[in-house]
Amino acid sequence: YEDLLKIAIKHKANMIYASSAATYGDSDRFEIGYEQPNNVYGFSKVMMDNISYEYLKKDLDISIVGLKYFNVYGPKEFYKDKTASMVVQFGHQILKGLTPKLFEGSDKILRDFIYIEDIIQANIKATNPKNSGVYNVGTSKARSFEDIVNILQRELEIDKGKEYIPNPFVGSYQFFTQANINTTIENLEFEPRFSMEEGIKAYIPEIKRLYKTEVED
Repeated sequence: YEDLLKIAIKHKANMIYASSAATYGDSDRFEIGYEQPNNVYGFSKVMMDNISYEYLKKDLDISIVGLKYFNVYGPKEFYKDKTASMVVQFGHQILKGLTPKLFEGSDKILRDFIYIEDIIQANIKATNPKNSGVYNVGTSKARSFEDIVNILQRELEIDKGKEYIPNPFVGSYQFFTQANINTTIENLEFEPRFSMEEGIKAYIPEIKRLYKTEVED
């Protein structure tokens, strides 16, 4: 990352990079400065953020913006296979006629899910050279995996109930994330436009298309 940053400085190109909510790890406070990464991925993103802070102390001709994406879902993620969002995975389970499998207590496992169009909005806002810094990009609304299934079943008009299975990740799993986006709103003039209901509804045509062209075939 530092090599790329040096190239950006040399060519006077503003730097926007993807950080992650994984930087918060075991933290119970999801705002800049309270990161507690609990895996290598999260730690690597913290290191990128720290390098950015060091460079921002210098008198640079470019802006540096790190965006901590929370749980992103939406078109163009299908290639990620099993690491694609549970929105598309649950959607395809439902279209197959399967009963969606949820961990026990899924109504209490909450995440800040953000639709891809809002991620794009944040990246566009980050191009303003006055906005150097590291920012959370989420909705500030924590929603459950149960909510995802309920919305999908309603939008797809297929409801075969739900199956609950033991959660093998108890004790090693984040059960709550919710972005504090106050500084993102103030400095990037970013405000999420899509609720989970609106985001999933917008995603439905692509979920159906993928099912027909990729899953069924």
